[in-house]
Amino acid sequence: MLSPAVTSPATPTPAEEIAEALQRIGPLQGLPLEDRLWLARHGQEFVANAGDVLFEEGAPAANMILILKGEIHVRRAHGGPMALFIGRAGQMTGLLPFSRMKNYGGQGFAISPIWVLMISKEIFPDMLQAVPSMTQRVVSTLLDRVREVTRIEQQAEKLSALGKLAGNLAHELNNPASAAQSAASSLAEALAANRANRFKYVSLRLNEAQVREIEEWEETIIARGAARAGHEQNAISSIEREESIRTWLGGIHCPTPWEVAPQLAEQGVTTADLDKLREVLVGESETCITLQYFARFLRASRSVQTLAHSTARIFDLIDAVKAYSNMDRAPILEVDVPAGLDATLQMLQSRMTKVEVERDYEPGLPRINAYGGELNQVWTALIENALDALGNQGRLRIGCKLEGEMMLVEIWDTGPGIPPELQERIFEPFFTTKAPGQGLGLGLDNAMRIVRKHKGHMSVRSEPGSTCFRVRLPLDQLQAY
Repeated sequence: MLSPAVTSPATPTPAEEIAEALQRIGPLQGLPLEDRLWLARHGQEFVANAGDVLFEEGAPAANMILILKGEIHVRRAHGGPMALFIGRAGQMTGLLPFSRMKNYGGQGFAISPIWVLMISKEIFPDMLQAVPSMTQRVVSTLLDRVREVTRIEQQAEKLSALGKLAGNLAHELNNPASAAQSAASSLAEALAANRANRFKYVSLRLNEAQVREIEEWEETIIARGAARAGHEQNAISSIEREESIRTWLGGIHCPTPWEVAPQLAEQGVTTADLDKLREVLVGESETCITLQYFARFLRASRSVQTLAHSTARIFDLIDAVKAYSNMDRAPILEVDVPAGLDATLQMLQSRMTKVEVERDYEPGLPRINAYGGELNQVWTALIENALDALGNQGRLRIGCKLEGEMMLVEIWDTGPGIPPELQERIFEPFFTTKAPGQGLGLGLDNAMRIVRKHKGHMSVRSEPGSTCFRVRLPLDQLQAY
């Protein structure tokens, strides 16, 4: 069903001129004049202006379209801004003989003024009888169409996967980057404060005995803090300790108890420790200045540790990305399969905050010769499917072991399972149980093709509460390639 915007020209074009224009249709090149005249006389020409909608998505497809002039775009409602199909002058499109097409797969609209010749499906049998060579021409066009649509859909699937990977990576990088930024800011403030206070500290004119005792006191506190690190602290006790330190500092008229008390409390300092330091120094001011300097040192030290840990985490993520994508390596290489599984899990970490992950890797597994980057696409597709089934909440088990001369990878999830009637279809291209716009149904198809490329096997076993995908890959390079 065509849009009302598509109309017949006010003055019909002579059949001879249409036949001449048909000579420029790629699949019809070399078609004898009498055959082109048959098409011109039995088809119906239409015209439309730029911007006109030609047909709607889902409308019944009833005509073969020969584009004599102009350009047509077809877009899916849930396919994003990328055109699903672009038809230009010289192409044969629409419903073709032998095609299973029932409805238009997207909305078609004119990019420029168009002139087309429509051949109704009602006269397809007559056309194939009158123009016998149309059979081969139509079949060739159908094969080209399938290849092109598959290429576009696969590209969209890859872009979707890349977008998910970028989102997961951005989420994972955000936490250590934010921590590093905050630590750097805190470090700068502590250094600036101690710089402003350095003359006060120098003016104390401490003797050697005082310096030695202060250093010993500080070393004791630092060692105590190191011993406390990694142990869970009682929150109420910490608050009470900080409040007691604030009160003690107020007693010596220290102007910044809010800055000093939290740092000392975190190290486990008690008022008894402060009394001991007070005995070493002469007056209240000297004690306050010394504690200010030490508290800022503690703050700066923690900031440096946070910077080190955060940047180390960022480097770990970068290494994981390199391992995942096999950057700077030959396409065929010795692949550490468990390392690839771990790199994939790290890329998807942001989706697994409520997922219990169990790794069961047989120790001492050999490396296999494979396309490492492609294998990681397989692990990504299978783990993402498991997370989708779990709703990002549940239990995920990754197993890897030897089974004869094959490497066996198992990915289990505790999701609702795959209905028996769908288990044989999930590897079909474009088959998906997801809502429109959430999946193209090419993830498992692509994974299956990669596994077969490696001369491996992939299967699934599923029941409610237990779904397992099994991938078997040969160890020997001669078997795989």
